[in-house]
Amino acid sequence: MYADDASPLPARDAPELDWLLYQQCQVLSREQALAEVGRGSLQNLLRSGRWQRAGRGVVVAHNGPLTRSQRLWVAVLDVGDGAVCAGATAAALGGLRGFDAGAIDLLVPGHRQVGRRAGVRIHRTEVLPPDHVRPGAPPRTTMARAVVDAAAWARTDGDARAVVAAAFQQRRVSREEIESVVAALTRSRRRALVLETARYAAGGAHSLTEVDLVKLCRRFGLPLPDQQTERTDTSGRRRYLDAYWSGWRVHVEVDGSFHLEVRTWWADMRRQNDLWIRGDRVLRFPAWVVARRPDEVATQMRAALSAAGWRSA
Repeated sequence: MYADDASPLPARDAPELDWLLYQQCQVLSREQALAEVGRGSLQNLLRSGRWQRAGRGVVVAHNGPLTRSQRLWVAVLDVGDGAVCAGATAAALGGLRGFDAGAIDLLVPGHRQVGRRAGVRIHRTEVLPPDHVRPGAPPRTTMARAVVDAAAWARTDGDARAVVAAAFQQRRVSREEIESVVAALTRSRRRALVLETARYAAGGAHSLTEVDLVKLCRRFGLPLPDQQTERTDTSGRRRYLDAYWSGWRVHVEVDGSFHLEVRTWWADMRRQNDLWIRGDRVLRFPAWVVARRPDEVATQMRAALSAAGWRSA
């Protein structure tokens, strides 16, 4: 017998056990199982192989491999006593794409001493107010708290900036939400970096390279661009420009990587050609050049803006 995350909704008059299994993706703590089926029935279910043990005090109401959601429930119920999904794990549960690395991040009250669990990273905190937690399946921190924690626990500053920028790019958080969480977490790592990235991202610099581009402009005394500007190409499709100086019709496009797919590569070139035909000056830079050789990028941007009539103060 195997149950996945798409278990059918129980009937309105279904037993309490059916509803509990539905809400917790077929995962129960030992205490819940004992309360619902009794000691003898639980032993029979486990002995017969219809149910299985998972963790130190958790059972699963099927005998097949566990889904991701079931592994999350196992981790939360196994650790118990205030444990909630946090960091990248909670962010992924909230819909953030691209940052759920596989290991499960859990946040527990600071006074608790929790032993190691395979595939689980335990983080302790003295600050977890009710408005930082979302009850549910399974319980997790809010998106803003998840992003701030993920940045604090990231391996590098670049990884930390990436998760914050992605949260804004995917419209999962607001600047006010991030600032509120950072204000509460006075001892969190990378507070300044998170606030800086959120400030740039809230202004339109949604991708990490766009954040670098805004910082570059400030550093080299260049005017700040309009970001994510909407334009209509010759085929009538709406396009969003990475950075555009409307007063001088200068456009900068930052390529995150080489295009290995020919159709995508041509679509980008055709968009650039549309802009050139209209008379815009278009500069293209690889993301690594923006990050590693900002002086070269600034020199070319300054030249293009100057040629279009901009004069530095």
